[in-house]
Parts: sequence; C-alpha cells; structure tokens
Amino acid sequence: MALAVIFQYLISCILLSALFSEAHPSPFEFLKNLQGSQKGDKPQGLHQLKNYLTKFGYINSNIQPNVQSLESESNNVDHIFDETLEAAIKTYQLNYHLKPTGILDAKTVSSMMLPRCGVSDITNGHSRMRAARKRAPHHRHHHTVSHYKFFSGSPKWPAFKTNLSYKFENNTPADAASAISRAFDKWASATHFTFTRIENDTLASSSSTSDITIGFHCRDHGDGFPFDGPYGVLGHASPPTRGSLHLDADEPWSIGPMAGHIDLETVALHEIGHLLGLEHSSVEGAIMFPSVSDDMTKDLHGDDVQGIRELYRTT
Repeated sequence: MALAVIFQYLISCILLSALFSEAHPSPFEFLKNLQGSQKGDKPQGLHQLKNYLTKFGYINSNIQPNVQSLESESNNVDHIFDETLEAAIKTYQLNYHLKPTGILDAKTVSSMMLPRCGVSDITNGHSRMRAARKRAPHHRHHHTVSHYKFFSGSPKWPAFKTNLSYKFENNTPADAASAISRAFDKWASATHFTFTRIENDTLASSSSTSDITIGFHCRDHGDGFPFDGPYGVLGHASPPTRGSLHLDADEPWSIGPMAGHIDLETVALHEIGHLLGLEHSSVEGAIMFPSVSDDMTKDLHGDDVQGIRELYRTT
C-alpha cells in the first residue's frame, strides 16, 4: 500500500475506520479461537500461538519447529498445549501484570491481541520485564524498583556521539516525517542527545551518512522481520548503533488519537527508545511498554527518562 494512501486515513470518518477494521482483521485474530485453552488441549490453530510466543521471545526458537503444513495436526507435537507453552504463557502473564495461570484466559487473549512493537520481550531466554517487577529491598515504603531495561550487553551510542542525525527514506509523507521529528524532539528534551534531520537531497550531495534511517515498509521487506498487516506488529528498531527504524506501511496511522487508528508519534517515541538502547518496560504507562491500543496517545514516562539517564549516566 502506498504511503500517500495510508495518510488518507487522517481525513476518514469513524464509520470508515470501523469498515477498515472489519475488512482487515488483526493478524492476531486467531487468538480468539484459542481462548480458554490450557495444558493438554489440542485446539486447531495452536501452532499460531506457539509461533506468536516464539516471535516475541517466550519460546526458544531452537526448540520451536517451523510448521510447514497443517496435515496430521492431531499427531503433531506443535499442536499440543504442552508444558513449554504453559510456561511461556505464565511468563507472558507475569510480564503484563496478569494472573500467571498458564491458561489462555480472556484477559490474556485481550492483551496479546493489542497492536505492538516487533522487538521481542525476552532476550536470550531471560524475561527481563518480569525481573523488573520485584520490590526494592529494605525500603520503608516498599517502592518498586525501576522497570526500564537495556539490551543484552547494554549497547549505547559512544560518549562523543551526542548529536545523532536521521533521515527518512524516499516517499515518506510530510505529515509522517513531522510527527516522527516531534518524537525525536521529545527525547532530546529529556536526554543529553540532540537530533538533526538530514534531507535526502542534502545527503545525496554529500559524502556523509545519517546515524539513523527511518522508513515505512510492507510485509517482507528484507531485514528478516516481516510485517504482518494492520493492527499487528507496528514497527521495530535496532539497538545502538545500527540506527534502523522501520514502520509498517499497512497500519491505519493517524496524527493524534483517532478511533480505529494508531498514533504515529506514540509508536515513533517507543521505537526511538530502542534506537537509544532501551528494551521493553513492564510499566504500562511507560512509552517502552510493548503494546498500544488504537485511539491512544502516550508520552515519555519517568521510567523511560530514568532508564535512558541511567544507561548514559547523566542527570
């Protein structure tokens, strides 16, 4: 879908938004049919749930087979609600403040169906979101410890690199570029970083390159992390210092809250956090919380700011 077409949604009415939602169901819609499943069950389509949990780090990809066919489904281990799947769901539930039953109950399904970031919640088998929910020891008022987390190895931009340049790929709509630039400005106001936009024609006429490149893409776009259409994975970004930010061109983006649409600036704020070195947070109000609903806008949270300042040891 052309990017110019996407932003025609900005002038769509609520009725058209509802029609769009009906015509383009979420790629996570399969979860509705699995609600209530638990260990020992063999519901049809269970392989999709395992693929979902593998994609976001809850099941080790080395032990999750790649399902090529639905033949002999009842005899395929990938279609049995086993202990591995139960443990993965419990971990998901802990990360998202749900009762860790291991059962795919209604609240868990509702949470898993929300549009979300494509960066996995778990790295190298360790649930860093859940670990952050412990209480701080020996504290009179039992304040929770910080929930922000860093990528494995805590990659960050070098100390001398405080001014980061960014550019948009060709054909990025002007409204989209403006919204994402405002997201960069918000991070600049809360950190020691400054961000400079490089126009494509300027970049082409010079020998320099930008630190960060932003683009809208559809489905399989060559980086090994294909998008999945409307209301699924919204975007993904690399940790420092690779500087790659991709957004799903098939999403019904909006500038500001709009029923049935996804606020672009909110998602951009989240993905820029990844570019700077933050992983997902279990604080629902934090911009680094992995999922967001339509018609929602979010801003930087104290947990986000505390995290980025801790990573770069700034005040």
